[in-house]
Amino acid sequence: MLRNDPRTVTSSVSTKKSVLKQASFGERIAEDEGTELARYFVETDQWRRLFSGDRDIVYGPKGSGKSALYSLLVQKADELFDRDILVVTAENPSGTPAFRDIVAEPPTAEPEFVALWKLYFLSLVAGVLKEWEVETPEAKKVYAAMREAGLLQVRGTLQARLKAVRDYLRRITVEPTVTVDPATGLVGAGGKITLREPDQHQRDQGFISLESLLDAANEALQALHFTIWIVLDRLDVAFIQNEELEQNALRALFKAYLDMKSLEKVRLKIFLRTDIWARITESGFREASHITASLTISWDRPALLQLMMRRILKNAAIAEYYGVDPEQVFASVEQQEDLLTRMFPDQIDGGRNPKTFDWMLSRTRDGSQLSAPRELIHLLSSVRDSQLRRTDIGHEHPADELLFDRPAFKEALKEVSSVRLTQTLYAEYPELRDYISALEEEKSQQSVPTLSRIWKVDEAEARRAADRLIEVGFFEARGTKEDPDYWVPFLYRDSLGLVQGEARDQ
Repeated sequence: MLRNDPRTVTSSVSTKKSVLKQASFGERIAEDEGTELARYFVETDQWRRLFSGDRDIVYGPKGSGKSALYSLLVQKADELFDRDILVVTAENPSGTPAFRDIVAEPPTAEPEFVALWKLYFLSLVAGVLKEWEVETPEAKKVYAAMREAGLLQVRGTLQARLKAVRDYLRRITVEPTVTVDPATGLVGAGGKITLREPDQHQRDQGFISLESLLDAANEALQALHFTIWIVLDRLDVAFIQNEELEQNALRALFKAYLDMKSLEKVRLKIFLRTDIWARITESGFREASHITASLTISWDRPALLQLMMRRILKNAAIAEYYGVDPEQVFASVEQQEDLLTRMFPDQIDGGRNPKTFDWMLSRTRDGSQLSAPRELIHLLSSVRDSQLRRTDIGHEHPADELLFDRPAFKEALKEVSSVRLTQTLYAEYPELRDYISALEEEKSQQSVPTLSRIWKVDEAEARRAADRLIEVGFFEARGTKEDPDYWVPFLYRDSLGLVQGEARDQ
């Protein structure tokens, strides 16, 4: 590998401070990265299977890059268009989720929730058909039924579409007081779309089932020679702090997905956090065994190293400072490891502790012991900010070729720890805040008796609360089932001021 002595470089990136000032390692959250994401995205086998159409459901822990896959799929809509695929987003990629309004007045029963999803998806497909001016008999059948129901919108917002669907379903299922046809017993509420197959007399009156309209839309797409991919992300935000509604809504979504699998020209692409999937299946979900076109995002050390290298070397200033060709580095694990030794100190903590990159991985894992890109990216960006602050107040530059010194990593971890605790755990699980905050300045390893004392509850309640904290990744379970210990990962220790060691029952 070509190496430059930094002392001899005379370009605008000749000093470490100027290099760091020009450097950016991206945002923690994919929604904030925009088109930059494609520049340092790691093309994994999981991405290739999704992009090829081989997989419909993407599961991933929080921060694993699930939304990055979603964002990149949307960004590559032009490439998919060349393959006769139209990408249609069914949820807002940022801002207020379209489904947030459902929280106030959710469907009253699961069949109605399934119908809500299907009718909403049908409205999206109908809008595409109308925009592309498809005028086959099947398309006209869809237009007529959707127009009469007030659901044919070509360019309306997702919130407006969803509200129209919700209002229509309420009219025909919850508020049957508008007008009733004495011959059919069906509600005449400005639409003739039914949730069950109408009998012959009802068909003669113009009523048509939702399933028939989905089939007609599928046939219309055959004439257009396009397949529609309806993509859904941010479902964790849509039903936040209402787990019962979240469970009902997502179970209904997956039932709608299975019902619609027979439609060759309409494919749902669903991105969902693994902990939410676990919640909606914990009480039993027979349909889960039929959901096979799925993948779960996972990251091993080489993939995370590649990810970090792409974030680092997208900065031309860093590549020039070290005299490296980014593409050559990306193609060689050996060169990636070599560049790490030139940029980072060998260790952050001395002795038998891990090398710096492995230290970064160990400090950004939660109790699941899974490494996720979000905290790693946050730590890298925070180290850069911390190093610049240290330089600004007069600390010496790191020795030799190093861009970062040990104290910058320690300071950065405090910020990452605080953000993870307050913006993830406290924000998403406010009911657990008192249990977590009560552990401030306690030991990092606890037992049922010590937790019972700290929380001032009996041991049965302490164990239930501790098990819940394992579920959300705050605790890592150790010991045995009969005599468990609860270990707080490094990720949360700085923000709580935890002390290394095992608590003793008093």
